Amino acid sequence: MVAYFQLQPAESELQQLAEQYWQKSGEKEHELEKAAFEAGKAIRSGDYSLANLEAIVRWKSERAVQYLIGNSDERVRHVLAVAAAPESATEAAVKALLELHGVDISVASAILAAIYPERYTVLDYRVLEAVGYARHDVHFYEEYLAFCKRLADSNIVKPQSELPGPTPLRTLDRALWEWSRSHGE
Repeated sequence: MVAYFQLQPAESELQQLAEQYWQKSGEKEHELEKAAFEAGKAIRSGDYSLANLEAIVRWKSERAVQYLIGNSDERVRHVLAVAAAPESATEAAVKALLELHGVDISVASAILAAIYPERYTVLDYRVLEAVGYARHDVHFYEEYLAFCKRLADSNIVKPQSELPGPTPLRTLDRALWEWSRSHGE
C-alpha cells in the first residue's frame, strides 16, 4: 500500500509557520532541541554514548528517557553505529533503533533527524495531521520522508541557519508541527 499525503497548510505558509514554531516554543524546548542536535552531531562523529542518545530522546519524549536505562551500553553503541552509518538504508537504521527499550517509530525518526538533519525528519502525530495521515511503520516513514524531501527540495522553505538542525527538512518539520498546533487551539 502506498501512502498518500495531502499537505494541509498552504505551501506559502510553511516558512512563517516554522518561524512561529520557534517563537512560540519556550526556552526549555530551545535548549532541549539544541542539545539534541549537538548530541546528533557527536553520534555522527562516532560518540555512540547513552548520554548522547538520552539528549535526543529527552528532546522528543521526556517520558521515554526512563526506559533507556534498560539498554546496555554495548547495545546502545551497536544500535547507534548502525543508525549513524552513512551507508545504512532508512529501513535498517529505523529497525536498529527500534531494538532499544523506549524507542518507537516517532522517537527513532527524531534520533535519525538529530544525527542526519539533511537526510531525515521527525514523524509524530502533529506532522501527520498536517499531511492528512495517521499510520506509523517503517515503510510509511520512508514514504513520509520521501514526501518531505520533495517539499524541502522544491525550495518552499529555507534553512533556519541560526537554529539547531539548519536544514530545509528541519524547517519543514517545524512548519508542519506549528500548523497542527495552531489548528488544534
